[in-house]
Amino acid sequence: MKLDQNGMSDRKKWEALGYHLPEFDREDVRKATKEDPVWIHFGAGNIFRAFQANVVQQMLNRRELDKGLIVAEGYDYEIIEKMNHPHDDYTILVTLKADGTVEKTVVGSVMESLSLDSENAEEYSRLKEIFCKDSLQMATFTITEKGYSLVNGKGELQPVVAEDFKSGAEKPQSYIGKVTSLLYARFLAGKKPIAMVSMDNCPHNGDKLYAAIHAFAEEWTKHELADQKFLAYVEDKNRVSFPWTMIDKITPRPDASVEDILKKDGIEDLDPVITSKNTYAAPFVNAEECEYLVIEDAFPNGRPQLEKSGLIFTDRETVDKVEKMKVCTCLNPLHTALAVFGCLLGYELISEEMKDETLRKLVERIGYTEGLPVVVDPKIIAPKDFIDTVLNVRIPNPFMPDTPQRIATDTSQKLAIRFGETIKAYAASKELNVKDLTGIPLVFAGWLRYLTGIDDNGKKFELSPDPLYNTLYPYVKDFKLGEMPDTEQLRPVLSNAKIFGVNLYEAGMADVVCEYFKEMCMGTDAVRNTLEKYV
Repeated sequence: MKLDQNGMSDRKKWEALGYHLPEFDREDVRKATKEDPVWIHFGAGNIFRAFQANVVQQMLNRRELDKGLIVAEGYDYEIIEKMNHPHDDYTILVTLKADGTVEKTVVGSVMESLSLDSENAEEYSRLKEIFCKDSLQMATFTITEKGYSLVNGKGELQPVVAEDFKSGAEKPQSYIGKVTSLLYARFLAGKKPIAMVSMDNCPHNGDKLYAAIHAFAEEWTKHELADQKFLAYVEDKNRVSFPWTMIDKITPRPDASVEDILKKDGIEDLDPVITSKNTYAAPFVNAEECEYLVIEDAFPNGRPQLEKSGLIFTDRETVDKVEKMKVCTCLNPLHTALAVFGCLLGYELISEEMKDETLRKLVERIGYTEGLPVVVDPKIIAPKDFIDTVLNVRIPNPFMPDTPQRIATDTSQKLAIRFGETIKAYAASKELNVKDLTGIPLVFAGWLRYLTGIDDNGKKFELSPDPLYNTLYPYVKDFKLGEMPDTEQLRPVLSNAKIFGVNLYEAGMADVVCEYFKEMCMGTDAVRNTLEKYV
């Protein structure tokens, strides 16, 4: 059994093994999509294949759509070359449910896959053709938050972006430069309307996409590299919109245990590929069953009725409330807490941590006790119900191969939004007191202890990638287990509002963080003992 067009011809064999298959005429849908595309997506990664592509498949199956998806990959072209094309754009979605069951779906809603490569004349020309179509309603993105940045870690313009600013829309090399050139082609074709929709997991994502594209439009028009009316087109919300969205679905990298399930079914050529850019790609994707996608309803050229598959369309203010609910209190802070202490305590699965009574109490305290009092209820999703699902269904799911090491990546970039907003809300409240917070300062102290690279057994471990590691490590490198640390060395870190969202000294939290940190450095098992003492 092979995952390609020929391999799918024996439907009964797949169905006998429990696979849900596309229930539409793929060739008819492919032809209609090519002639009149409605939706193009940038970012051919796991979240797209597990979420957006499956949503479209469900609607195609129910005849609620008659056109499928086009996907473009602008960072790692090998995904298209080594995964999409050899498998005729099919993917196997393995949904790992909390009750122990596994649902297997062959997703065939992607009708065309292209590399966003300005050096590939044929595919780049095809992308411009797609962007010039009257029928195109939206371009969506899952390119990670880093994908929208035009500067490096020092705030300097990336060289490839600087070059694109000077050379114009003909053959840009940067990701957003290429996207902007496609939008420029749509402008030249008659100022046609479109929604440019970031679906990345970051707050105010539409603004990030807008700022990046606007910067190119501004530079190109200023230097007469584009029609002077192009900037006004980008700025006109009735022509080009940049809706805010909130997305939530855990899609860890393809897991070997899932691969074994599929191999036992007799499916061939499942071996994952690690590309030259170190992307781990496979013909299958594993994901949890829970999923949320809340979208600001701003589509100047219309949109598919995606609410029929559970997507929620609302106003910008409500999207913002849902985003803050998830990122600042009800999910992401709990994940970060488990990531930091999971690494220190030797856990390899997030789900296993939820069997640890102390860690469960910690995240319950951060979520229910410290977070819920400052949540603004978005009304469309109840915050307590959301936390209930996170703590009782999603994180404990033993079949989700998610690791604390993965979630600990880039922690210095996450603390401000995941915890800082709660601290600010406490500081601004007449009823709440920052000094009543225990779980959040424990996480901060645990993160500082994590940065030493020594676990609770006194053994070295590999830290997850973090852009500030080289900046932060010198402040903790001299601390040794069993010796009282001089926490005054930590003052430049604890006072850095960019890291924590607030200056912890000014917020009245630095002293308790330092006290917890000292206790966590007292020797082996000190992290565990400190958590048990205060939780």
